[in-house]
Amino acid sequence: MAVWIQAQQLQGDALHQMQSLYGQHFPIEVRHYLSQWIEGQLWDAVDLENPQEEFKAKRLLDSLIQELQNKAEHQVGEDGFLLRIKLGHYASQLKSTYDRCPLELVRCIKHILYTEQRLVREATNSSSPVGGMMDSMSQKYQQINQAFEELRLMTQDTENDLRKLQHNQEYFIIQYQESLRIQAQLTSLATLPPADRQLREPALLSKRNTVEAWLTREANTLQKYRLDLAEKHQKTLQLLRKQQTIILDDELIQWKRRQQLAGNGGPPEGGLDILQSWCEKLAETIWQNRQQIRRAEHLRQQLPIPGPIEELLNELNSTITDIISALVTSTFIIEKQPPQVLKTQTKFAATVRLLVGGKLNVHMNPPQVKATIISEQQAKALLKNENTRNESSGEILNNNCVMEYHQTTGTLSAHFRNMSLKRIKRSDRRGAESVTEEKFTILFESQFSVGGNELVFQVKTLSLPVVVIVHGSQDNNATATVLWDNAFAEPGRVPFLVPDKVLWPQLCDAINLKYKAEVQSNRGLSEENLVFLAQKAFSNSSNNPDDYRNMTMTWSQFNRESLPGRNFTFWQWFDGVMELTKKHLKPHWNDGAILGFVNKQQAQDMLMSKPNGTFLLRFSDSEIGGITIAWVAENPNKRMVWNLMPYTTKDFSIRSLADRISDLNHLLFLYPDRPKDEVFSKYYTPPLCKQPSVCTGCLTLCWTRTETSTWMTPWMWRGITSGAANSPDP
Repeated sequence: MAVWIQAQQLQGDALHQMQSLYGQHFPIEVRHYLSQWIEGQLWDAVDLENPQEEFKAKRLLDSLIQELQNKAEHQVGEDGFLLRIKLGHYASQLKSTYDRCPLELVRCIKHILYTEQRLVREATNSSSPVGGMMDSMSQKYQQINQAFEELRLMTQDTENDLRKLQHNQEYFIIQYQESLRIQAQLTSLATLPPADRQLREPALLSKRNTVEAWLTREANTLQKYRLDLAEKHQKTLQLLRKQQTIILDDELIQWKRRQQLAGNGGPPEGGLDILQSWCEKLAETIWQNRQQIRRAEHLRQQLPIPGPIEELLNELNSTITDIISALVTSTFIIEKQPPQVLKTQTKFAATVRLLVGGKLNVHMNPPQVKATIISEQQAKALLKNENTRNESSGEILNNNCVMEYHQTTGTLSAHFRNMSLKRIKRSDRRGAESVTEEKFTILFESQFSVGGNELVFQVKTLSLPVVVIVHGSQDNNATATVLWDNAFAEPGRVPFLVPDKVLWPQLCDAINLKYKAEVQSNRGLSEENLVFLAQKAFSNSSNNPDDYRNMTMTWSQFNRESLPGRNFTFWQWFDGVMELTKKHLKPHWNDGAILGFVNKQQAQDMLMSKPNGTFLLRFSDSEIGGITIAWVAENPNKRMVWNLMPYTTKDFSIRSLADRISDLNHLLFLYPDRPKDEVFSKYYTPPLCKQPSVCTGCLTLCWTRTETSTWMTPWMWRGITSGAANSPDP
């Protein structure tokens, strides 16, 4: 079903959010009448960060205007006449708005479509069993919105009270001036003859006493109004603090945690639109209350009345300043993290965003953001507010960027597109720690003012930890460090402490997430696969998953200590499997053709009961990033399980797995009993001219080439372990 059809069924707050997407920048009528055309365009094919893509955006803009004009021309009748004029006006308006900046149109429509899809998805997920679309917000979101409504009403109430106080105080001042005038008249009576003074003085004295009595009563009333208003502001600030804690310490922290897990292959952290709307509501409410408190202070200064109000207002002003400071500094976030494995002399990108920048008009004087790489120790000192003397641990090129405001989406962000780490300064390592275990972070910092330089903020935010490498061979060990940190970091930790050991099921969750993401497959690691990995990790032969549930694995076991009898670690072996599968075996893994996580003895036990020619594919125990074929065949003396030498990326860059299996006529059935052509034929390379042949004696595939066929890629089938399954493990 078209998104627009579903979007029109939204209710409540979701409908309000959807409607707020539209305005003069993009009228909702255009979305309605061109819904099918809009949803059929490839908006995501336009790279908004690449100015060279502007021609694509211009083509989309021209097509949109043409579609609007065509739609307008086809309108007939009385109603059609008005609609024709309106659509023609919208076509001219959009051309005028976006003709010089067509990329902004694409940004606007992508934002609209993404938000509509999210709102529809959330509403669909929350539908009741009896059907019908319910409000898209979860109960927690509803509570947040209810709190905002309560804050709005409280702020409106204090605004009304403040106006009433101001009105009463203005009248009080008028009466006070009247009392001064009466006193001046009484003073002037001294110059009159006694008879005239006696005639006029009693009335003036009576009038003065009446006014002074009223002033005394009204002064007490004003003081009470001031105290009541201050008490209401205290309650408002308490709710503001509570609401801000929920949004910043719960929702925003959860978003950051999802962002961190996404680095391990978890689901995307999701957009920031809802969070930004909440933060903007907070900023608006805080600023309104701050202005009210300042006006109350101005009224107090205008008419000082002895009492505790001065201290109360100072306390309120201090509290509201702390609240807005916490909001601004916490909403300066990294929307797109830099790569966590960072290679020197290589271009990388990152994006930082201020969630309240638009609402506080920070973009009116666009701030500049600076990026610096610092060490783990420097990060610790920074969070302790210790003076680090602006030290860095390396030099980043193109590390300054001005924040830009995108009016269509209301976002204020800085896009670092061409940063490059020129050099890195490493610290002294501890014990067995290698360079690929040393963590750094990118520090983003800026300074800006709000309220016409009324408040100046210095903001800083740290990226997720990064591991710096200088050569591609260090990538797998660096990835292990990042994986462990992303998976097991605790909120609010001291940079960048992680537990030295974790429960095996926790590690299983992490590597399963990583495996599915790297291989880009919905087929993750099964319980049998995880048991195999546990046997390898702990040198244990148990096949019972429960035996491993309470076992812990240390970082050293994960990627410092070599596996027994091998010259590589557990992670290095597993990473090799992922790389091989990602590059060459993905379709076969997704088809279930590769068992993979099976040891040599298990392969023999599985195959010996099957017909000759039955084979399976398993990852090599002896070679990183290798896969071997085990098959059962008749020997002159007895049936045996044979194992081919492992194939690696180098082999598959010459000839694919499917073609190699096709070449071996002795391989007949994929375990347990599927004919091999049924499984692999769709991946065979169509024959060009000459067909390969298999030598029946040694099963070594040979390729015969003539001098005239040198255009063909030479290749040779890997050898076979000539022996039973208990021969040296391939």
